[in-house]
Amino acid sequence: MHFNKVLIFGVGLIGASFARGLKAAHAADDIVGFGRTPKNLKVAYDLGIIDEVGINPGVAVREADLILVATPVGQMSEIFQRIAPYLGEHTIVTDAGSTKADVVEAARAAFGLRIGQFVPGHPIAGAETSGAEASRADLFQDRKVVLTPLLENRIEDIETVRRAWELCGADV
Repeated sequence: MHFNKVLIFGVGLIGASFARGLKAAHAADDIVGFGRTPKNLKVAYDLGIIDEVGINPGVAVREADLILVATPVGQMSEIFQRIAPYLGEHTIVTDAGSTKADVVEAARAAFGLRIGQFVPGHPIAGAETSGAEASRADLFQDRKVVLTPLLENRIEDIETVRRAWELCGADV
């Protein structure tokens, strides 16, 4: 499995470790990071964790194969609303939120009939530190990731998300 473009909203410990894991597996050509803190995005870029700092999600979202939303759950609704109008026909969105009912509700509200492109997930991993600087390519090695697919998901999309996490070393 190989991704041309991966977008990560929230390039903190989880998002940046996901990026590092994909890079270590040589599974992504271009990783674009979006976030609230310019300083953290600069760190992620300077360390080679991301290839680009995202400014305007429109074009990037349209071209993305996979989008990981790895922000606090409370920020996901706004991100889903921002990216929904730009989703490419084959773009898959997943999340790393620790709760699912509220995240799925926010995704349904934002994506509407395109809800099938959203495959909910939750990595059971973390560390005492945060930010891109604390990320590790092996953070998910032998750690559990739980996917909670929706009835609207295509099997192929679920498998794509599963395989992405497995490329990062996770047990899905």
